[in-house]
Amino acid sequence: MQKQKTIASAFSLQGKGLHTGLSIRVRFLPAPENHGYKIKRTDIEGEPVIDALAENVIHTERGTVVGKNGVQVGTIEHAMAALYAAEIDNCLIEVDAPEFPILDGSARFFSEAIEKAGYEEQNVPRGYYVVRHKIEVTDEKSGSSLVILPDDKFSMNVLISFDSPVLSNQYAALTDISCFAGEIAASRTFVFVREIEMLRKNNLIKGGDLDNAIVIYDEKMPREELNRLTDEFGLPHYDCERLGYVNDKPLVYNNEPARHKLIDVIGDIALIGKPVRGHIIATRPGHKINNQLARLIRKDIKINEVQAPIFRPENPPVMDINRIRELLPHRYPFLLVDRIIEIGGNYIVGVKNVTVNEPFFQGHFPQEPVMPGVLLVEAMAQTGGLLVLNSVDEPERYSTYFMKIDGVKFRQKVIPGDTLIFRLEMQEPVRRNISTMKGYVFIGEKVACEAEFMAQIIKNK
Repeated sequence: MQKQKTIASAFSLQGKGLHTGLSIRVRFLPAPENHGYKIKRTDIEGEPVIDALAENVIHTERGTVVGKNGVQVGTIEHAMAALYAAEIDNCLIEVDAPEFPILDGSARFFSEAIEKAGYEEQNVPRGYYVVRHKIEVTDEKSGSSLVILPDDKFSMNVLISFDSPVLSNQYAALTDISCFAGEIAASRTFVFVREIEMLRKNNLIKGGDLDNAIVIYDEKMPREELNRLTDEFGLPHYDCERLGYVNDKPLVYNNEPARHKLIDVIGDIALIGKPVRGHIIATRPGHKINNQLARLIRKDIKINEVQAPIFRPENPPVMDINRIRELLPHRYPFLLVDRIIEIGGNYIVGVKNVTVNEPFFQGHFPQEPVMPGVLLVEAMAQTGGLLVLNSVDEPERYSTYFMKIDGVKFRQKVIPGDTLIFRLEMQEPVRRNISTMKGYVFIGEKVACEAEFMAQIIKNK
């Protein structure tokens, strides 16, 4: 199981803000386990901190802006994408302005600085959001849509489409997040000349220039109007008859605008607070619809605090019933684990198939058979015992005994025909033969029962 990571050392970047035009310094610092991404405004009294989460996004026009209690920070998406792609889970970001510096309009400098700083592996496992079924958001007015599908890893396809003779349709793909720094990060943001006046009127892109954006001239204008706009934007005068890219610097990639949209989607998805295992298909994406998808996922995370493990019956078990019988002293009718399908350093996943032939159904209850809750707790405890006993020499010489059970909750009844998935995780390392665990019982994707355990490992006489 992968562990959470933070950056190994602090680093700073400095540049101007795309929308404010201010000179800005942003500093990235290591953060403790389960911290996530947090942004501190060092230029405001009290240095308020904002959690970089989807529900805190307050504006999505030409960038992602997070805010809380009247304090906001914008243009965060490129930095968030670089952190997410580098698999950094925890980071505190200090900034002395209401937005991050735009730098060259890409995520390249953020990615390079993160790579140079290195990472530090932490003690807590990474918690993934595993996509179990199709999730889709659409905007009929703009023709935008984002679909996320189940996959074993994070990947993405992006299609952009504009009514433009210069930039019409483009496609970009990311098949592996490890390719982000080398294949995606250097892609710059872009703007159409025809948009400049509207953006200026909305008090945006005060710091925009040819060094931090691809500028596209795709609609002929009178020479006087074009000269006025380029003067306002700080651009050189341009031939009003020639459509194309205004920048002297060539495109990094032929499909650089599409690759940049991929950066934006990753940066906005990073705000769900967990790495994703799923495949995203983004058609004409933008920050608004990106945030809608991220909010849907955040809502699902809150409802289902812990996701059910994936059980594929066709896969061979890690421990079959014969190995289980070697480790546990329990026998019929009290052996309540059929197989172990996954085991790590601090967690275990087990399975029990509940049949109508279970002896307890004769009395609980004959007309409406329900598995007793105390046996669900016992089954979780047996699964946790297998995790502990599997780690000691001569496990057949040891047994585990309850010392305490806390926080027991029953959320759904268990009946014949149910397949129970148990997930037990160590709360802390075993000390003085004492083990503490948190356990869940799942039926499908729903939690049926949960509890916290303390047990003692004792050598048999």
